[in-house]
Amino acid sequence: MNSRLKHIARRLSLVACSLSLGASFTSCEDFLEVKSLDKIALSNFWNEESDVENMVMGCYSGMQQQAWMDRAILWGEARSENLTGGERITDDTNMENVMMENLNSNNEYTKWINFYEVINRCNQILHYAPRVAEKDPNYTQSELTATIAEVSALRALNYFYLVRAFRDVPFTMEAYIEDTQKMDLPATPMMEVLDSLTADLERVIGGAVKRYPETTPALQTSRITQDAIHALLADMYLWKQDYAKVVEHADAVIQSKLQDYQKELDRLGGTSAGLLDKLINGYPLLSDAYQGRNYYGMAFYSIFGEGNSTESILELNFADDDTQLPNLAVSNRFGSADKGNGYLRPSDLVANDVSDGLFAVYLNRYDTRNFENIYRLSATNFQVAKYASQDAMVNVKENPYITSNQSLRWPQERCHANWILYRLTDVMLMKAEALTLMVTESEGGYSTEDNTRLRQAYMLVDAVNRRSYGESDTESALVYTRYRTKSTMLNLVYDERNRELMFEGKRWFDLVRRSVREGNTNYLKTQAARKYTNNKSAAESKLSRLDAIFWPYNEEELKVNGNLKQNPAFGSGENSSIVVN
Repeated sequence: MNSRLKHIARRLSLVACSLSLGASFTSCEDFLEVKSLDKIALSNFWNEESDVENMVMGCYSGMQQQAWMDRAILWGEARSENLTGGERITDDTNMENVMMENLNSNNEYTKWINFYEVINRCNQILHYAPRVAEKDPNYTQSELTATIAEVSALRALNYFYLVRAFRDVPFTMEAYIEDTQKMDLPATPMMEVLDSLTADLERVIGGAVKRYPETTPALQTSRITQDAIHALLADMYLWKQDYAKVVEHADAVIQSKLQDYQKELDRLGGTSAGLLDKLINGYPLLSDAYQGRNYYGMAFYSIFGEGNSTESILELNFADDDTQLPNLAVSNRFGSADKGNGYLRPSDLVANDVSDGLFAVYLNRYDTRNFENIYRLSATNFQVAKYASQDAMVNVKENPYITSNQSLRWPQERCHANWILYRLTDVMLMKAEALTLMVTESEGGYSTEDNTRLRQAYMLVDAVNRRSYGESDTESALVYTRYRTKSTMLNLVYDERNRELMFEGKRWFDLVRRSVREGNTNYLKTQAARKYTNNKSAAESKLSRLDAIFWPYNEEELKVNGNLKQNPAFGSGENSSIVVN
């Protein structure tokens, strides 16, 4: 946050992108267009509920922009072992350097302006919305309270991305409106930011919308709800190492999904025959098997093809309408039907894991996610299937499995894949991680309570794994006796999160979270370096410092904000590359 944002702060207080409330969100190409103060007077805005609503829609619109989405993918996934440079990577030198761990402060992807634009929009809504409620009698107190909860969560989500990527960041909950306001803020430590955000969300969560009308079902997962805030809080508490709170908020989400399942079961007269959902170990997960056929991929289609599935908690909607903004970040990064490979592709590690018999990622050949996540054009040509493909069908009776319908990929300019921020299996595995970390190591063995925690963690992981175990959905690929210690269970949770959430912008953040907790990068550098061949030792060396797993501040920010000090892993200069001890 710095003086370059002053004009943005002023214009965001005056301009809102006019968006409609429908089954999905549309995007406004010019919602950041500069308007001079003599053309739009502040007194002509912030007068009625629709002004507030348009600004809220602008927050979602800001997160749909390609620059925001690019960073959600790159910050959360690109530096992990899952991705490497695709055939178009040479067209983007900045991204090529990211994939080679050649980071410095002039890299384009170290710019954070899109996230602060959304944050300041949220701050301005929180500043002006109460005044609008005083003017507009149709803007009720309950609606105002819901707005405050929704916007507070969107602000927290954007800050959460920033601290996971950069660690310490400039932080304020004050709206920037006047030119005289101080902008060059120093970086606030990560944990202080998380303390403020979690306290704020705990305060407002009760006022958030619990359920949108059944006539607008997509809003339930494309706008902030109580479930979305619970999921976000569970995630942030995991970073804060407050594991009891993780379990509390994860359970709130799980119970909500169970209630939805029971409600649908009751509607069907008590029979589950018409439900796609299945209770696996007591959890309502979508069945991955197509009924009456030897194919898997139904859950993939529901979650990533159709979108807004029953497992979804929060996702950015890219309307299935060619007049609306497409998800260009997915098409460019993961490939498309007409442009082929993107800038990124699955690493050889994950693409060849099953065919080479390595099983360094997947437990065996029966995990259908290996074939759902990766689109194989040939033995050496791989593309990311998740998000870039609309469908997946895995023939589980073939040996080895074959994919038969992932060629249905989105065209470059018409990708309408929603970007999922939180879904049920993500939250289930958060709870499993928290339960495992609550276990106390002792020479005398585990207490009864801790053994129960380990068993509960296992059942959560097993449910997620079992759903994609194509050989038989009544069997499990896991054996509990192999994971009866804290360390083996923790590794299982991380492995399962990688298998389940691959390419969803989660893996690098998972590795960073573990490094922050353990105070070293031993696990991270070992995992991340698995994708390298020729320069594996160099990558491990660069990632050996805890500071180096975070991104450098962009040189432009350092020039205008004298209170911002560069990440020490990248030296003290603006253009310094990573420093290896």
